[in-house]
Amino acid sequence: MGVKVPAAPHLYAVPYLPIGGIFDDRELAAVREVLTSGATLSQGVWRPRFEEAFRRYTGTRHAFSVTSGTVALHLAIHLLDLRPGDEVIATPQTYQATIQPLLDYQVTVRFADVRPDDANIDPDRVAELINERTRAVLLVHYGGAVAGMTPIMDLARRHGLLVLEDAAHALGSTLDGRRAGSLADIGCFSFHSSKNITTLGEGGMVTFDRDDWAERLERLRSNEADAVLRPARHSFGLSEAPVAGALYPGHAYTHDYVRIRRAGTNATLGEPAAAFGLVQMDRLPDLLARRQAIAGRLGEVLGRFPEVRPQQVAPGSTHAYHLFTFFVDPAAIDRDALIRELGAAGVQTYLRYFPLHLLPEWRARGHGAGECPVAERLWFGEHMNLSCQPGLSDSQVEMLGDALDRSLRKLVR
Repeated sequence: MGVKVPAAPHLYAVPYLPIGGIFDDRELAAVREVLTSGATLSQGVWRPRFEEAFRRYTGTRHAFSVTSGTVALHLAIHLLDLRPGDEVIATPQTYQATIQPLLDYQVTVRFADVRPDDANIDPDRVAELINERTRAVLLVHYGGAVAGMTPIMDLARRHGLLVLEDAAHALGSTLDGRRAGSLADIGCFSFHSSKNITTLGEGGMVTFDRDDWAERLERLRSNEADAVLRPARHSFGLSEAPVAGALYPGHAYTHDYVRIRRAGTNATLGEPAAAFGLVQMDRLPDLLARRQAIAGRLGEVLGRFPEVRPQQVAPGSTHAYHLFTFFVDPAAIDRDALIRELGAAGVQTYLRYFPLHLLPEWRARGHGAGECPVAERLWFGEHMNLSCQPGLSDSQVEMLGDALDRSLRKLVR
């Protein structure tokens, strides 16, 4: 495997690459086929092919591609049918898009703290926060490590809650043989440039099993309102049915709208992007294997130091390693000094993501410091992410491992 396009220059010997996967002539040939076919570039044959491949991979009944992971989350949250006064339990340790759509709803968000060993939402805290107003749980599989889905889904079924899994990091992760995106009521994926596969830089997918949601989402992403319908025959002048070639009569002749839940939008994933994504799905096993191999090499280094702990992988699960995450003992290692030391050694690091309850939009909703002490302790003193993208060369992986080893040996007190 190899990227056959010019590589962007980097200031670091081991950069945090802006492209999370690898592509070559196969993807370029698929896009070329679309562009030279003379067929439509929107809502053609490639989108359903990509969605069918994704359905087969995740084992879900439905998979709807959209223009970004954020759009996927907006539409998925809409399908939860939240009402004013409802409460939603959410993780604080994720990208802001996971819960940002909730700002448009008159609901109360309860942040459940995370587990110290994997930065995923703590099922015990979820249980403590459930009350008669709770309607949903929003979680992420942080970095690709599967969250505690068995106890969370048990809680959800017992209390009549819906669970949304943000699987943007977890394409390829599994739990007891089931893939992320099929572990909750509804799943969302991102195909951003940084993710495990991409659809030309942006894209997303919504996965679930419910047929009623499929009907609603198909309308929503296609510029039709999500509405409660009632059969009703209508004619207009001498027209009792749309003539051949009439554009967008929708339900004008056949139904009335009883209630409109939300206006639709155009969330159509373009044909070139879908064709690119379909080839990326074929490549996914190799991309995952490369990520896991890099993670294994870094794990070997961390195993020499009792002062650090790698992100825990739950029994019965596999980790897709969108991020390689570990935690330092702040009594033994200054995390910020480790970041500086790695940078001086030519290794670029990113910390993902700032605790959501401390962002200004959520502070404005009454949240603040001390609400999620584990997430805060991890983020501000223990949390580390290292590059594990498949585009790293073998020599870069060895440089990364050596720099990590030297830096830890130098800094351990």
